[in-house]
Amino acid sequence: MALAREWDGLIEQVRALDGFGDFLRPPRLEALLPAAAQGPIAVVNLSRRRCDALVVGTGGMRVVELPRLTLETVADRTLRYLVVLSEVDFAAQEVHATWQRYDGGKGGLAAIREYTEAKQAYQRAVADRDRTLDEVLAWLWDEIADPVLTAVGLVDPPLPGQPWPHLWWCPTGLLTLLPLHAAGHHDGTGRAVVDRVVPSYTPTVRALLEARRPLAPAPDDERMLIVAVPDIHGAVPLTDVERERDLLTSVFTGRNTLLEDDTANADTVLTELPRHRWAHFCCHAGQDLTDPSRGGLLLRDRTLSIAEISAQRHSGEFAFLSACMTATGGVALADEAITLAAALHYTGYRRVIGTLWSVYDTTAADVAAAVYADLTAAGRFEPDRSADALHRAVRELRDVDGLPPSAWTPFTHTGP
Repeated sequence: MALAREWDGLIEQVRALDGFGDFLRPPRLEALLPAAAQGPIAVVNLSRRRCDALVVGTGGMRVVELPRLTLETVADRTLRYLVVLSEVDFAAQEVHATWQRYDGGKGGLAAIREYTEAKQAYQRAVADRDRTLDEVLAWLWDEIADPVLTAVGLVDPPLPGQPWPHLWWCPTGLLTLLPLHAAGHHDGTGRAVVDRVVPSYTPTVRALLEARRPLAPAPDDERMLIVAVPDIHGAVPLTDVERERDLLTSVFTGRNTLLEDDTANADTVLTELPRHRWAHFCCHAGQDLTDPSRGGLLLRDRTLSIAEISAQRHSGEFAFLSACMTATGGVALADEAITLAAALHYTGYRRVIGTLWSVYDTTAADVAAAVYADLTAAGRFEPDRSADALHRAVRELRDVDGLPPSAWTPFTHTGP
């Protein structure tokens, strides 16, 4: 009791200091409203009692009821979604392992049969994933995205030549694991988030407000940190990492720090991150769904964990995580949004492009090429347009290249 009284007394002393009146208090709504200056923020709340979207605008907040959404349904959909994704990853590893034993036909008939069966299992897993993903995207649209967009008046795609509106999603609970930004019926009817708005994420409304504050000076203000690791022991080689590396070194000629081979180690990356305004990672990454702080970037020597990245402070403007599962959190503490993308965002990188699950490295390289071409079209690097650039890139993959949602849906944008 004495310690509790001492704690209360200390809190009152802090709150008496100039500028600390709200210390350890929930933020006042009026203080958060400026976060919606560039577009509405939809906080999707899950509860056993009811589910709603709290839509924050500059004039206040409105409640959009989601009467058909239940916590149990979200759990069922999320479980099915995670299972089919993990089955594809497992099948891909089996194909890689059996290919090494197959050795181009030198492994004998048994190895050939094993490789053929592994390929067939992989194709079945991919078909199941794509079918499930289509169902999840349609369900997210019907239950959440459509009611929210209708409530804020975003019922049609913008007319040609008009600017695209921007909307930020702030999901809670298990919804943090689902591709809310890509919700829709992708059948050409315009009933999809990406056909109505430029979607971004924010971990919290306050985080978006903080990300709009002026940046502190960085030691190497106009340089891009490039971390390229095409292969590590036990993982499928990333054949397009060199293409990404060459693209970035040409775009940022004389303005880049390249870490590859032995220099692409965890300690060097931790040292260089706070020194650079921009960063790009093309490598493997992983996530532990039961202990997400252990997830991280798979570098030359070891995994650089989310916990290690979170322990630093940065003054960054843009980070592109061209790696798998960099925007994926955990299942036990889903509200905590413990992801690589969120870690970089919280610790100072205001705009982060990440991925929700495993991505094809060829597609990741294509998205990176499109995004950087867009952001440097004016003759200078303009990362403040990164949400629009990613939006155009993924819509082109969907509409022009005709790729399935599993190819373009993983890419997410966090921040202003």
